[in-house]
Amino acid sequence: MAMTDSDRTAAFLDLEEGRGPVPVLDDAGIERVMRVTRRIAVIGASANRARPSYGVFRYLVQQGFECVPINPNETDVLGVPAYPTLAAAVAETGRFDMVDVFRRSELCVPHAEEAVATGARVLWLQLGVVNWEAATIAHRAGLEVVMDRCTAIEWRRIAGR
Repeated sequence: MAMTDSDRTAAFLDLEEGRGPVPVLDDAGIERVMRVTRRIAVIGASANRARPSYGVFRYLVQQGFECVPINPNETDVLGVPAYPTLAAAVAETGRFDMVDVFRRSELCVPHAEEAVATGARVLWLQLGVVNWEAATIAHRAGLEVVMDRCTAIEWRRIAGR
């Protein structure tokens, strides 16, 4: 279902003002989960250097995180084999601590469902991505939720690098 501009604006305002139907992590919660996260599935990771997902993927790998690209249109990102789905990556490589999503807001619900089904601990929707339905699915299954934040920016803030 496509989000209208007013729906998108309302979702962002609800997030900013803390009015969403489920809790999302604040700075302290983000620091807590980032410090214990080791494996990150990056949904929408791209081998195209011009894409934000490429830069974030590269930075997180350089910082010691084990990142796996999830993108049916890629064979690998920075030499790391890509998988068409999160389920395929988990079946071959094991469970992920975090699912980091680089997709449009209206495309996030299936990724939340897949994160739940594969046993992730955190659903992270990148900068510019807010979807309360996806957040609710994740939260009800016990996952922690972050929206409209960048993993690379947050790690720089936390680690000071």
